[in-house]
Amino acid sequence: MIKDYFVDSIEKAIQEAINADKLGEMKEYKSGTLAVERPKNPDFGDFAINVSSLAKYARMAPPQIANTILEYVDKADNEYTVIGGFINFKTGKTLLKEAIKEIFVKDKNYGKPENVKTEKILLEYVSANPTGPFHIGHGRWAAMGSVLANLLKFYGHDVYQEFYINDAGSQIQKLGKSLAIRIRQELGEDVDFPTDEIERKNYYPGDYLIPVAKKYLETHKGLPEDIQELCDFAKAYEEKVQRDLLEKFRVHFDNFYSELTLHKSGKVEACVEKLKKSGKIYQKDGADWFRSSDYGDDQDRVIKKADGSNTYLTADIAYHIDKLERGFDRLINIWGADHHGYVARVKASIEALGYDPNKLEVLLGQLVNLVVNGNEVRMGKRKNMVTLEDLIDEVGVDATRFWMSMRNIDTTLDFDIELAKTNSDENPVFYVQYAHARACSILRNAIEEKINSETGEKTPAPMSEDELNKLIKSYDSETILPTIETAKKLILKLEEFKSMIKTSAETRQVYTICRYVQELASEFHSFYNSNRVICEDKQLMNARIALIVAVKKVLNNALDILGVTAPERM
Repeated sequence: MIKDYFVDSIEKAIQEAINADKLGEMKEYKSGTLAVERPKNPDFGDFAINVSSLAKYARMAPPQIANTILEYVDKADNEYTVIGGFINFKTGKTLLKEAIKEIFVKDKNYGKPENVKTEKILLEYVSANPTGPFHIGHGRWAAMGSVLANLLKFYGHDVYQEFYINDAGSQIQKLGKSLAIRIRQELGEDVDFPTDEIERKNYYPGDYLIPVAKKYLETHKGLPEDIQELCDFAKAYEEKVQRDLLEKFRVHFDNFYSELTLHKSGKVEACVEKLKKSGKIYQKDGADWFRSSDYGDDQDRVIKKADGSNTYLTADIAYHIDKLERGFDRLINIWGADHHGYVARVKASIEALGYDPNKLEVLLGQLVNLVVNGNEVRMGKRKNMVTLEDLIDEVGVDATRFWMSMRNIDTTLDFDIELAKTNSDENPVFYVQYAHARACSILRNAIEEKINSETGEKTPAPMSEDELNKLIKSYDSETILPTIETAKKLILKLEEFKSMIKTSAETRQVYTICRYVQELASEFHSFYNSNRVICEDKQLMNARIALIVAVKKVLNNALDILGVTAPERM
């Protein structure tokens, strides 16, 4: 990366200056402590390093330190200047040419870091109850989890995606009871859900169970004697609906893990017994309490109630231990912000059972507000809920995935439905996709035959397809020279893709990819608006075409990680 080249040149120069006894007492200085930043005034340079922190070692004024360091820098064709305690750096032609060349050489692998420590990661996300359609909050976790999986795989990790099916609680019985009412209605009975708010909470009154009832009656004459049959039927139906929608949304899971199978396997009770034998459980008020406060939790937690039933935590303990026993180096969960207090108790259980709690990372996310014509759509009523499927049908998969991913996970997302549907520069997904389509259009114009508007005869294209392929496959770095100054900002933005990928993967942030492609699209549109690509100067034209090809490649790589299509025509 260019900024790493800059840092390395300064670090090397500092060491040479120290060896030459030009920087005073620098024995305590440790390399790797200098930070690169962007100058507020771009005229100063592309990057800058503040060396003022070295004054405490060198006993010299920062400007003197900076100028001393520059005496030992191999500048090549780059420009180094000093302003106060800052060393500023302007990228030279050689590095810019090599940046473009690297994109051509690495192609779909451009941006992948080399020689990094990779891990076997289990990424768990969505994990909704199989009791109804996904709401838009599930959509955000689905999009962000999917993009994060793509990002971590691109980085080099071995990523296993898992959906934990919460199918062992009382909610499945509620589902069966609710389906029974819908079936009775389909059979003509005058029956409805309770109107009392407390009683109503024991049912799912959503209209989405009406087609389930119809489907059941296709093969059954009436209600079964055992309500469990309806529970199983409704659960299977809703699971299929959820899986079909995930496939439509381009979200792939390697495994759907049933909580019910976890209980049946005996692993839940085995974890409880192990905690008891190690003295981590005590009884109080007839219940079994886990000493989670011994491991950083703010209080102890009940894992078995006085009536003998398990709490939600009990199964979650067993589930996370099962993950670790499957040999994963790292566990990453995406949970809603309302699970904030849950993190400490799960980590406590992992440590109490002899595992490293730091292997678990939990990303806590805020919810989504739907905005229509400037007004927020209320999401609270199940009967009139706006589902993820409704949203996808309204704005499309591309827009939904992009919008759901474009804000930091700990920030509430305002999803503007009307804007997401528009073909305008204000719609970020359209703006980015249009940049890719425009690049494709330019390249088509470079290789297709033209028709003379006056004579009606075909004239040779500025560049044949063979010439374009040759340019792509065996890039001559010298051809970029004529367009360096006008294209510099665009080249630097393309080169930034590498550092963006590294930072995003290490911090588990995906909104940075959305932000990056918007910035890249902006730089590309600016370049195109001020530079005529197809022109009579063949060397200049080839250089600009090479840059357009590079833009197309990087946009492709980024949109592929986002799971958003890169259209060639719009």
